[in-house]
Amino acid sequence: MTAEQSGTIRSRIRKLLRSPTITLRRGSGTARQRQERSGKVTLEKVLGISAPGNRALACDPKTGLLAYPAGCVVVLLNPRKNKQHHIFNSSRKAITTLAFSPDGKYVVTGESGHMPAVRVWDVSEHVQVAELQEHKYGVACVSFSPNGKFIVSIGFQHDMMVNVWNWKKNVLVAANKVSSKVTAVSFSDDSSYFVTAGNRHVKFWYLDHSKTSKVNATVPLMGRSGLLGELRNNFFSDVACGRGRQASSTFCITSSGLLCEFNDRRLLDKWVELRVSQATCLSVTEELIFCGCSDGVVRAFSPVNLHFLCTLPRPHSLGVDIAKMVDASQLFSCRSEARYPDTVALTFDPSSHWLSCVYNDHSVYVWDVRDLRDPRKAGKLYSALYHSSCVWSLEVYPEGGGGGRGGEGGLPPGSFLSCSSDNTIRLWNLDGASVLNRNILSQDLQKVIYLDDIGYLLDTESSASITGGSAEKAGLSEGQQGDLSRAGIRTLRVSPDGLHLASGDRMGVLRIHDLENMEEILNVQAHDSEILCLEFSRPDTGLQLLATAGRDRLIHVLDAGTDYRLVQTLDEHSSSITAVRFAANQGKVRMISCGADKSIYFRTAQQEDEGLEFVRTHHVVRKTTLYDMDVEATRKYAAVGCQDRSIRIFNISNGKQRKVFKGSQGEDGTLIKSNQTSQSNPSLPV
Repeated sequence: MTAEQSGTIRSRIRKLLRSPTITLRRGSGTARQRQERSGKVTLEKVLGISAPGNRALACDPKTGLLAYPAGCVVVLLNPRKNKQHHIFNSSRKAITTLAFSPDGKYVVTGESGHMPAVRVWDVSEHVQVAELQEHKYGVACVSFSPNGKFIVSIGFQHDMMVNVWNWKKNVLVAANKVSSKVTAVSFSDDSSYFVTAGNRHVKFWYLDHSKTSKVNATVPLMGRSGLLGELRNNFFSDVACGRGRQASSTFCITSSGLLCEFNDRRLLDKWVELRVSQATCLSVTEELIFCGCSDGVVRAFSPVNLHFLCTLPRPHSLGVDIAKMVDASQLFSCRSEARYPDTVALTFDPSSHWLSCVYNDHSVYVWDVRDLRDPRKAGKLYSALYHSSCVWSLEVYPEGGGGGRGGEGGLPPGSFLSCSSDNTIRLWNLDGASVLNRNILSQDLQKVIYLDDIGYLLDTESSASITGGSAEKAGLSEGQQGDLSRAGIRTLRVSPDGLHLASGDRMGVLRIHDLENMEEILNVQAHDSEILCLEFSRPDTGLQLLATAGRDRLIHVLDAGTDYRLVQTLDEHSSSITAVRFAANQGKVRMISCGADKSIYFRTAQQEDEGLEFVRTHHVVRKTTLYDMDVEATRKYAAVGCQDRSIRIFNISNGKQRKVFKGSQGEDGTLIKSNQTSQSNPSLPV
């Protein structure tokens, strides 16, 4: 396989799995019946968040509803009830920024990609009510004016545009260019101006309402730079205009750890040190200023005189065993040697006194801070821990595995496992009645298996984008920076009896974990490069085998019944192997494999003097790369997902192609996963 072909496959997979989120779709009762009649499913829950900073986290001031992006979905979270609703971006572009309207009826979003749109959504109906399109290269920030009449949108650094919209009339009323990287925007209390902040940049933009009232005219937007004085070379991470008595003030934080106040003449009037290595985000109310900082620190100040009030509790430490976190006091017992994730976004709900925080390990906390005089009284209302990098594989625990619930080694029904480039394997269960433990950090996440340096848990890209720094400043060592592209668990497979979990990483290491106690029982360098697929033989084959295959073009067959002893190595493929499957067919045990060399190999198990051996019986070549494969219930046919968006059905006995189904009628998307249903008739679509 050439480097170009390898890069193509990797880029396509990353494009589809770039967001570190897991979406779960399920129906029940009459709702499920309606879905079956309409041929659609509904999104039940999203396990993940992709908020790069404060510009992508918002709180409805009326209801306390929390909004954040997860790929191309806006998650609307009720933290008290742990219930989600969702808004789907019809363009399928990733959402980069969002904000609530002052009355909480609407949410505005900006997206990435070429020719992005600013969209306004009805929160209760989850439908789009306006589409504003003027940017060319991605939207970095959006905000409603406090009077609800205007929306300001700011493009990415290469877009260079600051636009003000009369969104109900779908009219661009004012615009100008900005040469600096902008990471934050905030409207004044009276909607007469807004402030942008970024790299060596704090600028005040003024709205001339006599001109912006003209419906069909776009006027130049007038801007004046803040007078930064000796702080002119700083990176300003976030900005917030004052409220109430402090409405004439504007507050900023620098990535170096300074909280600054500008007066009504745009002059940098005063500043205080936060005494942290980095500051990332800011939230301002009439009575409080919250500053989010590195190492999980959140400090509170008075907006009147910038006096320090308190430091709020920190979240969990990196690498914590969440299964043992069963008491709230454990969260407040800090260890001096522990590392904590950086705070990257926060928003305060003044009516409920809830402070919502997002950290750069992609965890979300909602703190109840009614009494700031004693930070120890701060309570955790809600928390969730998600993967901090792309999710590569997901495996559902088999029904009745390990003897079922309560049986030896068994996991609760409905459990599933996921793996990611953050070098963790996570055990999830959404059924609160059948969880393994009731940890205080997450209702859904039951266990985290850490397989390498906990530094990989941090999303350094989001931290660096907020603070204007590099990966080194964001907490990666030189060695980690070099290995980042090769880090992560690539694939998972649970044994049919539910007792063992096999995982393969991007360095070629095969691991076996005992699911009864989550202990590692095998760790071996099985391949020279990343392991792309694993497969256990099913009980109907009469064998206990594990096949591993990877980018090094090799298939290893291991005996799972004798401590995973090597049985055979096959090297017939000439490029990366993307799928391996076992099947009991016509009284024989078959093994089928496909790969990027456009070949499918059909093999039959034979008992030789030296032991079990798989011998090639058929070799089929197609004109397109083969991404994935599955075997249907009768074990007669194999379905292969192909690069040309088709699914090809092959007879396992003779290797002949039986059917071709077009997986996508349009030109968008790539078919990279194939999974057959229980239907045994190959004339039906799979």
